[in-house]
Amino acid sequence: MTLASVQQRLEALHQPSRIAAGSLIVSVLGDAVLPRGGGIWLGSLIGLMDVLGLNERLVRTSVFRLVKDEWLQTEVVGRRSNYLLTPVGRRRFEEASAHIYAARAPQWDHRWQLVSVVGELDVRTRESLRRSMAWQGFGELSMGVFVHPSADLAACMDSLQSDGLGSVLPALMPLVASHAGLGHVGSNADMVQRAWDLNHLAQGYVEFLATYQPVLDEVQAMGRKRLEPATAFLARSLMIHDYRRLLLRDPELPAELLPTLWPGEQARALCRTLYQRLLPDSEAYLDQQLKLANGSVPSATQLLTQRFREH
Repeated sequence: MTLASVQQRLEALHQPSRIAAGSLIVSVLGDAVLPRGGGIWLGSLIGLMDVLGLNERLVRTSVFRLVKDEWLQTEVVGRRSNYLLTPVGRRRFEEASAHIYAARAPQWDHRWQLVSVVGELDVRTRESLRRSMAWQGFGELSMGVFVHPSADLAACMDSLQSDGLGSVLPALMPLVASHAGLGHVGSNADMVQRAWDLNHLAQGYVEFLATYQPVLDEVQAMGRKRLEPATAFLARSLMIHDYRRLLLRDPELPAELLPTLWPGEQARALCRTLYQRLLPDSEAYLDQQLKLANGSVPSATQLLTQRFREH
Protein backbone atom coordinates (compact mmCIF):
# COMPACT_ATOMS: atom_id res chain seq x y z
CA MET A 1 0.00 0.00 0.00
CA THR A 2 1.19 3.53 -0.80
CA LEU A 3 0.07 6.31 1.51
CA ALA A 4 -0.86 9.20 -0.77
CA SER A 5 -0.22 11.81 1.92
CA VAL A 6 3.24 10.39 2.58
CA GLN A 7 4.09 10.61 -1.11
CA GLN A 8 2.89 14.21 -1.21
CA ARG A 9 5.06 15.03 1.82
CA LEU A 10 8.06 13.41 0.15
CA GLU A 11 7.55 15.49 -2.98
CA ALA A 12 7.21 18.70 -0.93
CA LEU A 13 10.27 17.87 1.12
CA HIS A 14 12.40 17.49 -1.96
CA GLN A 15 11.73 20.94 -3.32
CA PRO A 16 15.12 22.73 -3.26
CA SER A 17 14.08 25.19 -0.55
CA ARG A 18 12.78 22.49 1.79
CA ILE A 19 15.50 19.91 2.11
CA ALA A 20 18.99 19.69 3.49
CA ALA A 21 20.42 16.24 2.86
CA GLY A 22 22.57 16.35 5.98
CA SER A 23 19.60 17.16 8.19
CA LEU A 24 17.57 14.24 6.81
CA ILE A 25 20.51 11.87 7.28
CA VAL A 26 20.89 13.07 10.88
CA SER A 27 17.22 12.25 11.45
CA VAL A 28 17.68 8.71 10.12
CA LEU A 29 20.88 8.19 12.12
CA GLY A 30 19.17 9.25 15.33
CA ASP A 31 15.93 7.39 14.72
CA ALA A 32 17.04 4.16 13.05
CA VAL A 33 20.80 3.74 13.60
CA LEU A 34 21.31 4.93 17.20
CA PRO A 35 19.06 2.24 18.76
CA ARG A 36 20.88 -0.45 16.71
CA GLY A 37 24.29 0.30 18.15
CA GLY A 38 25.12 3.56 16.37
CA GLY A 39 26.93 2.09 13.36
CA ILE A 40 26.03 1.43 9.73
CA TRP A 41 27.79 0.34 6.54
CA LEU A 42 27.97 3.20 4.06
CA GLY A 43 26.34 1.11 1.34
CA SER A 44 23.43 0.35 3.64
CA LEU A 45 22.99 4.02 4.50
CA ILE A 46 23.00 4.87 0.78
CA GLY A 47 20.23 2.31 0.26
CA LEU A 48 18.12 3.66 3.12
CA MET A 49 18.45 7.23 1.94
CA ASP A 50 17.55 6.24 -1.63
CA VAL A 51 14.07 5.39 -0.34
CA LEU A 52 13.94 8.96 0.96
CA GLY A 53 14.99 10.40 -2.39
CA LEU A 54 18.66 11.17 -1.74
CA ASN A 55 21.17 9.96 -4.31
CA GLU A 56 24.55 8.42 -3.54
CA ARG A 57 26.49 11.62 -4.20
CA LEU A 58 24.42 13.59 -1.69
CA VAL A 59 24.79 10.86 0.93
CA ARG A 60 28.55 10.61 0.52
CA THR A 61 28.96 14.40 0.66
CA SER A 62 26.76 14.69 3.74
CA VAL A 63 28.51 11.84 5.55
CA PHE A 64 31.88 13.44 4.83
CA ARG A 65 30.64 16.65 6.48
CA LEU A 66 29.34 14.75 9.50
CA VAL A 67 32.77 13.15 9.89
CA LYS A 68 34.43 16.57 9.60
CA ASP A 69 32.04 17.94 12.24
CA GLU A 70 32.87 14.97 14.52
CA TRP A 71 29.41 13.43 14.51
CA LEU A 72 30.68 10.28 12.77
CA GLN A 73 33.92 8.37 12.52
CA THR A 74 35.06 5.81 9.94
CA GLU A 75 35.80 2.14 10.54
CA VAL A 76 37.36 0.34 7.57
CA VAL A 77 36.41 -3.34 7.20
CA GLY A 78 38.17 -4.82 4.19
CA ARG A 79 37.01 -2.88 1.17
CA ARG A 80 33.99 -1.50 2.98
CA SER A 81 33.50 1.21 5.58
CA ASN A 82 31.25 1.49 8.58
CA TYR A 83 30.29 4.87 9.93
CA LEU A 84 29.99 5.01 13.70
CA LEU A 85 28.73 7.70 16.01
CA THR A 86 31.58 9.43 17.82
CA PRO A 87 31.26 9.89 21.60
CA VAL A 88 30.29 13.52 20.93
CA GLY A 89 27.85 12.48 18.21
CA ARG A 90 26.28 9.83 20.45
CA ARG A 91 25.82 12.38 23.24
CA ARG A 92 24.17 14.82 20.86
CA PHE A 93 21.81 12.15 19.55
CA GLU A 94 20.96 10.82 23.00
CA GLU A 95 20.23 14.33 24.30
CA ALA A 96 17.97 15.00 21.32
CA SER A 97 16.26 11.62 21.67
CA ALA A 98 15.40 12.32 25.30
CA HIS A 99 13.28 15.23 24.06
CA ILE A 100 11.97 13.83 20.78
CA TYR A 101 10.65 10.55 22.20
CA ALA A 102 9.45 11.77 25.61
CA ALA A 103 5.91 10.72 26.45
CA ARG A 104 5.18 14.17 27.88
CA ALA A 105 6.79 17.52 28.55
CA PRO A 106 8.85 17.74 31.77
CA GLN A 107 7.33 19.00 35.02
CA TRP A 108 8.30 22.46 36.29
CA ASP A 109 9.40 23.39 39.81
CA HIS A 110 8.71 27.11 39.19
CA ARG A 111 12.39 27.97 39.10
CA TRP A 112 14.37 29.33 36.18
CA GLN A 113 17.80 28.10 35.11
CA LEU A 114 20.02 30.91 33.85
CA VAL A 115 23.47 31.12 32.32
CA SER A 116 25.00 34.60 32.20
CA VAL A 117 28.11 35.70 30.35
CA VAL A 118 30.21 37.60 32.89
CA GLY A 119 33.50 37.67 30.97
CA GLU A 120 34.66 39.02 27.63
CA LEU A 121 33.97 36.92 24.53
CA ASP A 122 34.84 37.71 20.94
CA VAL A 123 32.05 37.83 18.36
CA ARG A 124 32.77 34.41 16.88
CA THR A 125 32.89 32.68 20.27
CA ARG A 126 29.72 34.43 21.41
CA GLU A 127 27.89 33.18 18.31
CA SER A 128 29.15 29.63 18.89
CA LEU A 129 27.90 29.85 22.47
CA ARG A 130 24.52 31.13 21.31
CA ARG A 131 24.14 28.21 18.87
CA SER A 132 25.13 25.65 21.47
CA MET A 133 22.72 27.09 24.05
CA ALA A 134 19.89 27.19 21.50
CA TRP A 135 20.60 23.52 20.71
CA GLN A 136 19.95 22.80 24.39
CA GLY A 137 16.66 24.72 24.32
CA PHE A 138 17.78 27.92 26.04
CA GLY A 139 16.27 31.23 25.01
CA GLU A 140 18.26 34.45 25.11
CA LEU A 141 16.55 36.78 27.55
CA SER A 142 18.96 39.62 26.83
CA MET A 143 22.45 39.92 25.41
CA GLY A 144 24.50 37.20 27.08
CA VAL A 145 21.73 35.96 29.42
CA PHE A 146 20.27 32.55 28.55
CA VAL A 147 17.22 31.12 30.28
CA HIS A 148 15.36 27.80 30.49
CA PRO A 149 12.67 26.55 32.90
CA SER A 150 13.97 23.02 33.51
CA ALA A 151 17.44 22.44 32.05
CA ASP A 152 20.14 20.60 33.98
CA LEU A 153 22.84 23.24 34.40
CA ALA A 154 25.61 20.72 35.10
CA ALA A 155 24.67 18.84 31.93
CA CYS A 156 24.59 22.16 30.07
CA MET A 157 28.18 22.90 31.09
CA ASP A 158 29.24 19.37 30.08
CA SER A 159 27.60 19.88 26.69
CA LEU A 160 29.47 23.14 26.15
CA GLN A 161 32.70 21.34 27.01
CA SER A 162 31.90 18.58 24.51
CA ASP A 163 31.07 21.19 21.87
CA GLY A 164 34.60 22.59 22.11
CA LEU A 165 33.62 25.55 24.27
CA GLY A 166 35.47 24.53 27.42
CA SER A 167 37.54 27.72 27.33
CA VAL A 168 34.29 29.72 27.63
CA LEU A 169 33.18 28.15 30.92
CA PRO A 170 35.16 30.53 33.20
CA ALA A 171 33.26 33.42 31.57
CA LEU A 172 29.85 31.93 32.43
CA MET A 173 27.82 32.08 35.62
CA PRO A 174 25.07 29.42 35.96
CA LEU A 175 22.25 30.40 38.32
CA VAL A 176 18.94 29.04 39.57
CA ALA A 177 16.30 31.59 40.49
CA SER A 178 12.64 31.77 41.30
CA HIS A 179 10.61 34.28 39.36
CA ALA A 180 10.58 36.48 42.47
CA GLY A 181 14.29 36.92 41.98
CA LEU A 182 13.77 38.04 38.40
CA GLY A 183 11.10 40.63 38.96
CA HIS A 184 12.96 43.23 36.93
CA VAL A 185 12.23 41.33 33.72
CA GLY A 186 8.45 41.32 34.17
CA SER A 187 6.03 38.43 34.43
CA ASN A 188 6.73 34.83 33.44
CA ALA A 189 4.75 35.52 30.28
CA ASP A 190 6.99 38.52 29.54
CA MET A 191 10.09 36.35 29.95
CA VAL A 192 8.75 33.73 27.59
CA GLN A 193 7.84 36.32 24.98
CA ARG A 194 11.31 37.90 25.14
CA ALA A 195 13.26 34.64 25.05
CA TRP A 196 11.38 32.55 22.46
CA ASP A 197 9.33 33.06 19.30
CA LEU A 198 6.36 30.86 20.18
CA ASN A 199 4.14 32.18 17.38
CA HIS A 200 6.50 30.88 14.71
CA LEU A 201 6.87 27.57 16.56
CA ALA A 202 3.10 27.19 16.94
CA GLN A 203 2.63 27.68 13.19
CA GLY A 204 5.15 24.93 12.58
CA TYR A 205 3.20 22.56 14.82
CA VAL A 206 -0.05 23.44 13.05
CA GLU A 207 1.54 22.59 9.70
CA PHE A 208 2.89 19.33 11.16
CA LEU A 209 -0.59 18.34 12.30
CA ALA A 210 -2.08 19.19 8.91
CA THR A 211 0.54 17.03 7.19
CA TYR A 212 0.49 13.94 9.38
CA GLN A 213 -3.10 13.71 10.61
CA PRO A 214 -4.13 12.37 7.16
CA VAL A 215 -1.32 9.80 7.40
CA LEU A 216 -2.58 8.65 10.80
CA ASP A 217 -6.14 8.53 9.48
CA GLU A 218 -5.06 6.34 6.55
CA VAL A 219 -3.09 3.98 8.76
CA GLN A 220 -5.88 3.65 11.33
CA ALA A 221 -8.39 2.97 8.57
CA MET A 222 -6.32 -0.09 7.63
CA GLY A 223 -7.09 -1.73 10.96
CA ARG A 224 -4.77 -4.68 11.46
CA LYS A 225 -3.55 -4.80 7.86
CA ARG A 226 0.20 -4.56 7.49
CA LEU A 227 1.94 -1.70 5.75
CA GLU A 228 4.59 -2.35 3.16
CA PRO A 229 7.85 -2.22 5.17
CA ALA A 230 9.46 0.39 2.88
CA THR A 231 6.37 2.60 3.10
CA ALA A 232 6.32 2.33 6.90
CA PHE A 233 10.01 3.29 7.03
CA LEU A 234 9.40 6.22 4.69
CA ALA A 235 6.46 7.52 6.72
CA ARG A 236 8.28 7.08 10.04
CA SER A 237 11.45 8.78 8.83
CA LEU A 238 9.68 11.78 7.31
CA MET A 239 7.50 12.27 10.38
CA ILE A 240 10.42 12.08 12.82
CA HIS A 241 12.47 14.38 10.59
CA ASP A 242 9.77 17.05 10.66
CA TYR A 243 9.03 16.55 14.36
CA ARG A 244 12.72 16.67 15.28
CA ARG A 245 13.20 19.96 13.44
CA LEU A 246 10.31 21.45 15.43
CA LEU A 247 11.13 19.99 18.82
CA LEU A 248 14.78 21.00 18.75
CA ARG A 249 13.55 24.61 18.48
CA ASP A 250 11.03 24.03 21.28
CA PRO A 251 12.11 24.93 24.83
CA GLU A 252 9.39 22.54 26.07
CA LEU A 253 7.91 25.07 28.41
CA PRO A 254 5.53 23.82 31.10
CA ALA A 255 1.83 24.07 30.28
CA GLU A 256 1.31 27.05 32.58
CA LEU A 257 3.76 29.11 30.51
CA LEU A 258 2.21 28.20 27.15
CA PRO A 259 -0.77 29.70 25.31
CA THR A 260 -4.04 27.82 25.70
CA LEU A 261 -4.61 24.95 23.24
CA TRP A 262 -0.89 24.77 22.49
CA PRO A 263 -0.54 22.70 19.27
CA GLY A 264 2.76 21.21 20.45
CA GLU A 265 0.94 18.81 22.76
CA GLN A 266 -1.39 17.71 19.95
CA ALA A 267 1.66 17.15 17.76
CA ARG A 268 3.35 15.05 20.46
CA ALA A 269 0.24 12.88 20.84
CA LEU A 270 -0.10 12.40 17.08
CA CYS A 271 3.59 11.58 16.72
CA ARG A 272 3.46 9.04 19.55
CA THR A 273 0.39 7.26 18.12
CA LEU A 274 1.59 7.16 14.53
CA TYR A 275 5.15 6.16 15.49
CA GLN A 276 3.95 3.18 17.50
CA ARG A 277 1.69 2.08 14.63
CA LEU A 278 4.52 2.34 12.07
CA LEU A 279 7.18 0.78 14.28
CA PRO A 280 6.73 -2.99 13.62
CA ASP A 281 6.59 -2.68 9.83
CA SER A 282 9.38 -0.10 9.61
CA GLU A 283 11.59 -2.25 11.85
CA ALA A 284 10.95 -5.19 9.51
CA TYR A 285 12.35 -3.03 6.72
CA LEU A 286 15.42 -2.14 8.79
CA ASP A 287 15.96 -5.84 9.55
CA GLN A 288 16.29 -6.32 5.79
CA GLN A 289 18.30 -3.21 4.92
CA LEU A 290 20.35 -1.90 7.87
CA LYS A 291 23.66 -3.77 7.82
CA LEU A 292 27.23 -3.42 8.96
CA ALA A 293 30.19 -3.83 6.61
CA ASN A 294 30.57 -7.52 7.52
CA GLY A 295 26.99 -8.21 6.47
CA SER A 296 25.57 -8.58 9.98
CA VAL A 297 22.30 -6.92 11.01
CA PRO A 298 22.56 -5.14 14.38
CA SER A 299 19.60 -5.75 16.66
CA ALA A 300 17.52 -3.00 18.21
CA THR A 301 18.25 -2.19 21.86
CA GLN A 302 16.07 -0.91 24.69
CA LEU A 303 16.54 2.62 23.33
CA LEU A 304 13.88 1.72 20.76
CA THR A 305 11.34 0.03 23.05
CA GLN A 306 11.52 2.91 25.57
CA ARG A 307 10.47 5.56 23.06
CA PHE A 308 7.27 7.42 23.96
CA ARG A 309 6.87 5.21 27.04
CA GLU A 310 5.81 6.53 30.45
CA HIS A 311 8.57 6.12 33.02
